[in-house]
Amino acid sequence: MAGMADRGQLTVTCPDCGCELKIDLATGTVLHHRAAKRPVAGGHNFDDLLQGLDDQKARAEAVFEREKVAYKDRDRLLEEKFREAMKRAEEDPDEGPPLRPFDLD
Repeated sequence: MAGMADRGQLTVTCPDCGCELKIDLATGTVLHHRAAKRPVAGGHNFDDLLQGLDDQKARAEAVFEREKVAYKDRDRLLEEKFREAMKRAEEDPDEGPPLRPFDLD
């Protein structure tokens, strides 16, 4: 849909996203872009908005519980990795102090 041309400009509304574009007729470049207004999530009804908030709260609580369980499991995994590293260190001790870069020259 094209708008009215003024001073060498054309105002066009995008049929896909609904944004408004001002285009220079001489060069074809976009001079101005105005994003389309988005409807409020959940509709315009207060009950719909409240239901949307309840859904968001339920999702947030589920994510929190999942992360809490993962955090508890993380401590156990880190402890197992530490024990395994200590076991390997005891089985294969290093031969003296580590080499310094200038010792390799």
